[in-house]
Amino acid sequence: MPENSSCSSASGCSRESCEGCPSKANGGSGIAKEPMNAASNVKRVIGVVSGKGGVGKSFVTSSLAVAMNKAGYKVGIMDADVTGPSIPKMFGVHGQVYGTEQGMVPMEAENGIKIMSVNLLLDNEEDPVIWRGPVIAGVVKQFWNETVWGDVDYLFVDMPPGTGDVPLTVFQSLPVDGIVIVTSPQELVQMIVKKAYNMADMMKVPVLGVVENFSYLKCPDCGKEIKLFGDSNIDKVAEELKLPVFGKMPLDPAFAEKADEGKFHEMENPYLDTAVRALTALL
Repeated sequence: MPENSSCSSASGCSRESCEGCPSKANGGSGIAKEPMNAASNVKRVIGVVSGKGGVGKSFVTSSLAVAMNKAGYKVGIMDADVTGPSIPKMFGVHGQVYGTEQGMVPMEAENGIKIMSVNLLLDNEEDPVIWRGPVIAGVVKQFWNETVWGDVDYLFVDMPPGTGDVPLTVFQSLPVDGIVIVTSPQELVQMIVKKAYNMADMMKVPVLGVVENFSYLKCPDCGKEIKLFGDSNIDKVAEELKLPVFGKMPLDPAFAEKADEGKFHEMENPYLDTAVRALTALL
C-alpha cells in the first residue's frame, strides 16, 4: 500500500494481518482521512465501483447523479477514473477548470451537477493520461481536498474497475458513506460482485446496494425483453450477501445517444427509484 508504509503489501493484506496494524486506530481505513477543502460542505460521499470493466459503471454513476439532482438535491461527481474519464463528455462539459486561492472550481453541467475530472485539467481532452499509480492516487486526493465543491448533498465518486490503487485511495482517504456495486447478468457476476464487496468489507465501508446493468434489451416493435447476456444472477448473489438490488437497467440506445450528445442530464431513468429512496434516507 503506497499510502501507508506501516502496512504490508496489498497482496499480503487480510482481515487477520490487519488486526495488529497501527493504522487500525483510524477505524480500519488505513490512514487518516484527507481533510475536506475548507470551501466545501459535502454531506454524503457515495462510491460507485465494479469488480471488472465494461459493465457501465460511469453510466450508472451518471444515472444516480441525475436521479438525485431531479429529486431536488445538490449533486457533484468526482471522476476518479483518471485514465479513462468519460463523465465530462456525457454531460457536455468541456474546457479547463480554473483555480482560486481556495482551490480548483469544478465545472457544472446544464442541470447544475458539479463535475471534476482529469479531462478538465488537460490542454487537450483526447490526450492520454500515462501516469503511475501513486501519481493517480495523488490526483484523486486533490479532487477532494483541493477542489471547491461548495454545498453538495451527494458527491458520487466514479472509480475505475477493480480493486487497485484508486479504490484503495478513495476508501482510505475520503469519508465514504457507502458504495454502490455495478455489475451485469453474466454467470461471472457472482465472483466479481464478491471481490468488490469483500474489499469494501475489509476497508470498513458500507455496501449500500447493487445495480445490474445490461439486464435486457426491449424489442422496439413488440416490447419483449431480450436477455442478451443470459438470465440474471443478481438476485441470488444479493440475497447471499444480504444486499438490496437497487435496479436492473436495460440496454437502451436512447441512453447511449444522449451520452454521446453530451446531454445525459436530460434522461429520465425510472429504473433507479429504489436507489433514490435508499440514498435519500442517508441524509
